[in-house]
Amino acid sequence: MQMVLNMHNLSRLVLATLACVFAIGGIAQHSPASEAVVNVYSARHYDTDLALYERFTETTGIKVNLIEGSSDGLIERIVNEAEFSPADMLVTVDAGRLWRAAEAGVFQPVESAVLDERVPGYLRDPAGLWFGLSKRARVIVYNKANGLPAGVSRYEDLAGDALRGQVCMRSSGNIYNLSLLGSLIEHHGEEPALGWATGVVANFKRAPQGNDTAQLRAVAAGECGVSIANSYYIGRLMGSVDEADTAVTDAIGVLFPNQEGRGAHVNISGAGVTRHAPNRANAVRFLEYLTGDFAQRLFAEGNNEYPVVGAATGPIAELGPFKEDAVNASVLGANQALAVQVFDRAGWR
Repeated sequence: MQMVLNMHNLSRLVLATLACVFAIGGIAQHSPASEAVVNVYSARHYDTDLALYERFTETTGIKVNLIEGSSDGLIERIVNEAEFSPADMLVTVDAGRLWRAAEAGVFQPVESAVLDERVPGYLRDPAGLWFGLSKRARVIVYNKANGLPAGVSRYEDLAGDALRGQVCMRSSGNIYNLSLLGSLIEHHGEEPALGWATGVVANFKRAPQGNDTAQLRAVAAGECGVSIANSYYIGRLMGSVDEADTAVTDAIGVLFPNQEGRGAHVNISGAGVTRHAPNRANAVRFLEYLTGDFAQRLFAEGNNEYPVVGAATGPIAELGPFKEDAVNASVLGANQALAVQVFDRAGWR
């Protein structure tokens, strides 16, 4: 019986090791043990990120091996690979997904004076499991020709009776809306947040549909009076060479909400060092590098986002400065399950 058990454990170890070797392709086959490397699993897919990796290698001699995929897919992969995972770092988008990864045991804590100095406290995990690297604001957009509806300056105002039949939104299952509602739950509590969601549903012009860009186009066309969208979607259209895209940005006005109070809701792209990172020191060094001035500019510009260090550049800089909500980003994930329940109770599909 003991021999069978030992053979079973040995087989499991061999199979897991082989799965790791063959699953990661380039990382396993092209990274000799003596080579200085950092293995990055990333849900970001931008040419500017590749330029960042190349610059890091030129500066440090540490080669960046990249595996790309969806956020949820990469999280699941790291969990399944467990202690055999070659991943040193996970880069993903939205605080809710970073929180999910942390809850799944993907990350290990990092103590770094560089990161503590450069990344504001509300944009990183309280236990040092992950760090924000770029930001986007969730803004109110309105049809410029019709003007900003009277009395609208906050997210809360989207639930007011004056906006009956004027509001367009994407689905409640979208993680950006879940994070926004998570922040409202944190600031106001569950029942007031339910009242807000119910009021917004009552003001729908149409059933929730499309992505943020679809909302922008609907507002520009006058189909809807107001909506909300992440700032980087606006930046993409502003930087586009397609006249149809620039026509959209010419037709909409952008409002950063809650400027007289807590500030506009912001979300992040971020990264953390994985729990079983085989090249931990290199991963920490790479993470610190991503908060440097050069890296911050390229990392943010790759998706028309705001850097966590320094001023905005690119098209979104034209939107001007704004006050941002300083609630800790981890809250957006922690309140996610409750946000789903609140949306369901409100009838927001």
